[in-house]
Amino acid sequence: MARVLSAVVLIAFNVGVLFFAPWWATVLVTMAIAALGAHEMAGLAAAVGAPVSRPVTMTAAAVVCAATAFTGDLISGGPLAPVLLALVVGAGLVTLGSGVPAPSMMTRAGMLVMAPIYVGVPMGALAWVAVTYGPWTLVFLLAVIALSDSAQYFCGRAFGHRKLAPAISPAKTIEGAIGGVVVAAVAGAVLAPMWVLDVTWYQGLLLGVVLCGAGIAGDLFESMLKRSAGVKDSSQLIPGHGGVLDRVDAHLFAGPVFVLFLRYVA
Repeated sequence: MARVLSAVVLIAFNVGVLFFAPWWATVLVTMAIAALGAHEMAGLAAAVGAPVSRPVTMTAAAVVCAATAFTGDLISGGPLAPVLLALVVGAGLVTLGSGVPAPSMMTRAGMLVMAPIYVGVPMGALAWVAVTYGPWTLVFLLAVIALSDSAQYFCGRAFGHRKLAPAISPAKTIEGAIGGVVVAAVAGAVLAPMWVLDVTWYQGLLLGVVLCGAGIAGDLFESMLKRSAGVKDSSQLIPGHGGVLDRVDAHLFAGPVFVLFLRYVA
């Protein structure tokens, strides 16, 4: 019940922000999500003995997210490029001031750069999609991922026998992934012509398949990070769902793929 109630609240909140709040509210929400995700990434780093400053990591992720959202066409620079340059230098300076040389310093330095980019750029890209193309285009991505995730879960429960990546995510099955791909393809074919500008049904079908594959890869990547840190969930922030990263892991890979589609195909 907690899982269902949390999902209902999250959906209602997202719909309210996208359709009834000003455009900058979407940017602020994605910045908050990026900051919380970076907070959880810092927690994973601490679990492997390489703690990093959470305020610094959260602030960097929020700034990277905002820079991505306001970049323009998201490909040719804008404010994102100088922010990323500053991130590299800033991460180095923070690492220099964090203690004496030790093996963990490699992980700390890497996390200070990787965490803000991993969560900040994709979340900023989602905000950019909503602001540039309108809320329905972003809803298309969210719907395809949500339907695909649900299909993977139910098909896996009903028909799953062969493990997709047993060392990373033992619950995922090949049969579940196939079900997710099929549902994503159908959803893409039906929804893309309505919600994505100048996209045909067959382009939507292929887009649905690609987004599903990217989402599965994003899910497995976050699972690998958690398993490497020895934790089940990135946090317990969302009742029944785990942490922020547990909810947006698929979007962190599917979002950039969707942006490339909008930029070069649609």
